[in-house]
Amino acid sequence: MNKWIDKTKFQTLIKEGQSIMVGGFLTCGTPELLIDYIVETNIKNLTIICNDAGYPDKGVGKLISNNQVKKLIATHIGTNPTAGKLMSEGKLDVELIPQGTFIEQIRAKGGGLGGILTPTGIHTPVEIGKKKIVIDGKEYIVAEAFGADLAIINAYYTDHLGNLTYSGTARNFNPIMATAADHVVALIHEEVKDIDPEHVITPHIFVDSIIGGAI
Repeated sequence: MNKWIDKTKFQTLIKEGQSIMVGGFLTCGTPELLIDYIVETNIKNLTIICNDAGYPDKGVGKLISNNQVKKLIATHIGTNPTAGKLMSEGKLDVELIPQGTFIEQIRAKGGGLGGILTPTGIHTPVEIGKKKIVIDGKEYIVAEAFGADLAIINAYYTDHLGNLTYSGTARNFNPIMATAADHVVALIHEEVKDIDPEHVITPHIFVDSIIGGAI
């Protein structure tokens, strides 16, 4: 099946009120071109799930600056003062999750699990409103698994099936997010004839659409 799509087809995937996972770490490995395409749609009330808020003019920060994001689920927003300002003004709902817990919740979703148990956040504001459980005398927070309607990720190579490899540290959150969304779109740099199975990071079964462009 041909998984290649163009800009127009990609933009039809974006819906009002949608939840979108975005790969990358401080915009390293973030699919910038796809974010630009989403900005062009001007579709609002999005829930963005990303490690961070990017910068005001880079990464998911472009969506935040364009007032398209209703809620941000992230591990920190310190690199984006615009996000901090909007949060303080009550114009952006921000849910902050410890980074290790954040990615393991997504990994759990991809693996078909209900969630994870973590001691991180016990006796801090992180535990407020969360279920807790005691095992062998130690208290854990029950961190429920979560995914998204759409994941946009940044890969490097793909083959004709949609198997993916990544470039260095741009790999970061991308492979895990690719397992936990209803529809996954990969921005790629180059299509190659074959990828050694030992080098495939994201198997093609997780990839619904592929789009080419500068990464």
